[in-house]
Amino acid sequence: MATVEQAPLAAGDKLSRDEFLRRWELHPEITRAELIGGIVYMPSPLSFEHAEMDSSVGGVIWYYGLHTPGTKSGANATTLLLHDAPQPDDYLRILPEYGGRCSIAGKYLAGAPELIAEVSLSSAAYDLHQKLDLYEEAGVQEYIAVLLYERDVRWHHLTGKGYELLLPDADGIHRSMVFPGLWLDGTALLAGDMTRVLAVVQEGLKTSAHTDFVAKLASKRK
Repeated sequence: MATVEQAPLAAGDKLSRDEFLRRWELHPEITRAELIGGIVYMPSPLSFEHAEMDSSVGGVIWYYGLHTPGTKSGANATTLLLHDAPQPDDYLRILPEYGGRCSIAGKYLAGAPELIAEVSLSSAAYDLHQKLDLYEEAGVQEYIAVLLYERDVRWHHLTGKGYELLLPDADGIHRSMVFPGLWLDGTALLAGDMTRVLAVVQEGLKTSAHTDFVAKLASKRK
């Protein structure tokens, strides 16, 4: 008979992070779970639309990281933030040896990646509420939320007053303030025009701002 000590995770459980991780490691059949505000969230099965958009967003971040030494991208990694453990769809971080704050703790990420991206069904999702509050408090400098229902890209930039929306420029392109040269055509992304999305990313990588950023990272390497 299963004991309390062997109990699996259940949505709505209120747990410490240590207990959350302990229970999860006892039940490897659980593939997606998050601890936000001390509460366990277990997302329902993902739709193909979410999966394909996640792949597209992750591809943009991966391509930028590939051409920016000192950074690293990833997807769906359990991340130790404050007292919680979210599982962001995608992230981009500056490596610790280049001045980044996010490191590796065992098999998990620890600390805030400089950029996190989440694909959400709508603005009612906890990605735009509980998780946004966590990312803001933990110091995630940029948080991109792609909303499938509203067909919107919301790019949050952390300021001294908390998150503020980073609006696209007059040409419709979002330009990261943390990762110079990381450009995103949100309209093309939502339309599935990845040829245009990639072309815009490549334009950003050709800028002097990106070149200067790569040199800045190199100068910080320990």
